[in-house]
Amino acid sequence: MLHFMEEEAAEALARAIGSRVKRERKGRDWTLDQLAAAAEVSRRMLVNVEQGSVNPSVGTLLRISDALGIGLPSLVEVPTPLAARLTRAGEGAVLWAGAGGGQGVLVAGTEPPDVVELWDWTLMAGEYHRSEPHSAGTRELLQVQEGTVDLAVGDEVFTLRSGDALTFRGDVAHAYRNETAESARFVLTVFEPGVGASRRSETGHA
Repeated sequence: MLHFMEEEAAEALARAIGSRVKRERKGRDWTLDQLAAAAEVSRRMLVNVEQGSVNPSVGTLLRISDALGIGLPSLVEVPTPLAARLTRAGEGAVLWAGAGGGQGVLVAGTEPPDVVELWDWTLMAGEYHRSEPHSAGTRELLQVQEGTVDLAVGDEVFTLRSGDALTFRGDVAHAYRNETAESARFVLTVFEPGVGASRRSETGHA
């Protein structure tokens, strides 16, 4: 029953993301081909995303959100004019699911131009997540809450245990791995400055 509910939640999130992508694209009078080119994803992938028929990778969502100039949090949840936005436990967007049951949950985020994302990650024994380089200037802060996480940043590898923290560049290739027999959990903050700035300059807008 729990697995069925998780699948339903994933499908609902995929549909919500697809609807938002389509709305943002049409609001810019972009064709599918234009957005696909700007995001460097295939047209077929973009069609599937807009139809909500696929759960794209975090990397794909980042490329699409950056191309639209809205940032990943705004792609997952429509911006609100309220001074504060509350996310209850269990309400975060599950944007990565590992084969062993691990999850990458985007629990909160700010709107552009300077986007901050707050993630809650769980890696089960043997799970691994590779992240492609984010936009220039992206910085990340990670703290392990439980277990042990091996974090590769470029050519360097750091082993972090419960309580350990690392600040690193997110605009280089990086990866998270749990090589132990126990689960690991960590919180991750991602800072991506100037989201949409290049798109605005290209189109002549301030």
